[in-house]
Amino acid sequence: MTRRVYLVVLLLCLRLMCPLVTGIFMDKLASKKLCADDDCVYTISLARAEEDYNAPDCRFINIKKGQLIYVYSKQGKEDDSGEFWAGSVYGEQYEDHMGTVGYFPSSLVSEQHVYQEANKTVPTT
Repeated sequence: MTRRVYLVVLLLCLRLMCPLVTGIFMDKLASKKLCADDDCVYTISLARAEEDYNAPDCRFINIKKGQLIYVYSKQGKEDDSGEFWAGSVYGEQYEDHMGTVGYFPSSLVSEQHVYQEANKTVPTT
C-alpha cells in the first residue's frame, strides 16, 4: 500500500477510537426527575400506549398503540417542552430480560397500575 492509503486508514482508526469528539450535543429534557429510588431503577408504574410514537433520536423509544411500558422515572415540564417519562416496552421479545430504556411523551400513555410512588427528586445528568 502507498503512504496515502496508510494515512487514510490511520485517520479512520483514530476517528473510530474517539467518538466523543464527533458526538452530537443534545439539550436536556429536564433538570430533575421523579423516581421511586435514588438510582431510578425501580418500576414506578405500568402504562399502556394510547397511540403510536416514533422516536426522534436515540434518547427515546418507539412505542405502538396498546403496548405496555414499565415506567422508571417521570420528568417535569421545562419551558415549552412536554412532560417525558423514561421506561421500557414490555413485550414477548423482552419476556426474560429488560428491553431498551428510553423516553416517551407522557401524554401518549395511560397509567394502568402504580407499583410505588415516585417521591424521590433526582437531578438529571
